[in-house]
Amino acid sequence: MGTTDPVALALPFRGTWIAQNSPARRVPSHGTDLFATTYAMDFVAVRGRRTATTRDWRTVLSTEPVDRFLAFGQPILAPAAGRVVSVHEGEPDHEARRSQPALIPYALTQAARVRGGAGAIAGNHVVLECADGGYVLLAHLRAGSLQVTPGQVVEAGQELGSCGNSGNSTQPHVHVQVMDRADAVKATALPMTFRDYRVWPRRGEPFVVDEGVPREAEVVEPI
Repeated sequence: MGTTDPVALALPFRGTWIAQNSPARRVPSHGTDLFATTYAMDFVAVRGRRTATTRDWRTVLSTEPVDRFLAFGQPILAPAAGRVVSVHEGEPDHEARRSQPALIPYALTQAARVRGGAGAIAGNHVVLECADGGYVLLAHLRAGSLQVTPGQVVEAGQELGSCGNSGNSTQPHVHVQVMDRADAVKATALPMTFRDYRVWPRRGEPFVVDEGVPREAEVVEPI
């Protein structure tokens, strides 16, 4: 693999998820190069295009319990064969925030989370050294759900933990990024692509992508 070649991965989940903060839309995808997030992507589980089972007054005015969100507790899978380099546990799952009244104070504490380092930003997470090169970080995992340990060899599709809302996260989702080394503080981001997935467009028939980068707000599922 050349230094600029994208790292090809499988989608790290089952079912239909919507792509957010896609590098197909902009780079850096999250608006910063900090913590090697230049080409990172987020995925949120959906039914149709809904991310939660309930919408009520809390959705508009307050925080919400995480268990109403479809992604919460869903298995997160190894996107490639490789070796677990590090795991980080012990971060709580926060209540979710979709409302502006709840998001504004959260935004004001963003700088403090950045100062808290990778754990405060990524929450519970796993770093995997891919057999074909690159290091994958999967972030915001559910508290107490991690099923792997450092040094463990895993196969593609093996369950690593479950989706949560830990770290810098406003609703349950999985954050995926690829780096040139295991330490996100010191790493340089690498581009990534995903193999073998189906796209469910807003209109028209679903179609299969052999390898690509899901576009912003595209609903995808592995095949």
